[in-house]
Amino acid sequence: MKEKVPMMTSPETGKLLKISSGPVGQNATVGSRIFDAFNYTILTLIAFTTIFPFLYIISASFATEAEITARPMFLIPQDATINAYTYIFSSNKIIRGFANSVFITVAGTTINLFFTVTMAYALSKTRLRGRNFFLNLVIFSMFFSGGMIPGYIVIANILNLKDTYWSVLLPGAISAYNLMIVKNFFQSIPQELEESASIDGCSDLKVLWKIVLPLSLPVLATFGLFYAVGHWNAYFGAMIYMTGAKEKWPLQVLLRELIILATGNAGDMSSMDADFIKPPEQSVKMAVIVVSTLPIIMVYPFLQKYFVKGVMVGALKG
Repeated sequence: MKEKVPMMTSPETGKLLKISSGPVGQNATVGSRIFDAFNYTILTLIAFTTIFPFLYIISASFATEAEITARPMFLIPQDATINAYTYIFSSNKIIRGFANSVFITVAGTTINLFFTVTMAYALSKTRLRGRNFFLNLVIFSMFFSGGMIPGYIVIANILNLKDTYWSVLLPGAISAYNLMIVKNFFQSIPQELEESASIDGCSDLKVLWKIVLPLSLPVLATFGLFYAVGHWNAYFGAMIYMTGAKEKWPLQVLLRELIILATGNAGDMSSMDADFIKPPEQSVKMAVIVVSTLPIIMVYPFLQKYFVKGVMVGALKG
């Protein structure tokens, strides 16, 4: 059977042209091959310098204190041990801090997405009364803020949220930058879809739930990941608002406490429990970094297909 040759029509002459089925670089010049080799080398070096610190931290978490001291850099420990992870998970403080971080991340991300989506959807409608006034307020908050001391007074004295989870969940409920991008995305959805749903008897909330949100999965996944990473890595809010509720401290605050104990810095010893087991070794600090980073890394693959689309939101389209 004769093999079919792929053809295409020339846009200039209208004639059929044969499409080459060979490798892309088959007819490449020597200069282009050198250029490609140079690019691959540079990108490989950049990738290695980015990945190497993570590989080293993972390897050091399984190494002994003596090996970490004797060998400045390595990827495979000579005497692998899980003593560091045994030490971490034998402490109720670490396990409780991990649970607190999971709760704060899930609850905080849910609050962020709820308020961001509802406000962005309302501001995307030109028929909203006072729309320009509210938009100007949002834009104003992008450039000016009250500062840390007024914020502490509002949270601790006026709202009485000190030593509660609400003190770290509510202050950052909406990001003005994310809100504006989500609003622009909602405005790009064809108006005819919402008009058709309204004709069928759907209310604004039902249109948002049935029409807008299913079409907005890329942008929701993207900003949901941004919010989640921010909550997971945050420690400053809990450090100043939860001084009297150490049982609610997230993992990052406990990680900070471990580092202070390990370095012997007595400048902030008043915030620590005297019975916080013992000062950790270097391998324990590495293991804590792995434990605190692993959950976010495990979530990303499930959101990758939406994340790739979402990062293009707001880009110029020709």
